[in-house]
Amino acid sequence: MQKYRRRNTPAFTFLAYFTFFAGVALFCIGLYNADGLQLNEKGYYIAVMILVAVGAILTQKVTRDNAEDNEIIAEQERKQNLSNHVD
Repeated sequence: MQKYRRRNTPAFTFLAYFTFFAGVALFCIGLYNADGLQLNEKGYYIAVMILVAVGAILTQKVTRDNAEDNEIIAEQERKQNLSNHVD
């Protein structure tokens, strides 16, 4: 029986969570320091908002994929244990 391979490496999972939390942290720091925004600062805010959006999408995808992978691996282990007991 072929062993199921996870879709996301631990490094990619870490990167997804890091991207999301870094974006949120940078956005909060920017809001704290925002007294009067100049046009170039508004551009930075747009870039950070895009970073937060990408981080949120990546985090959602990684979380869903990891949960599905855990279910598939658990099912494979159940089938393997049943076949070992039958033999």
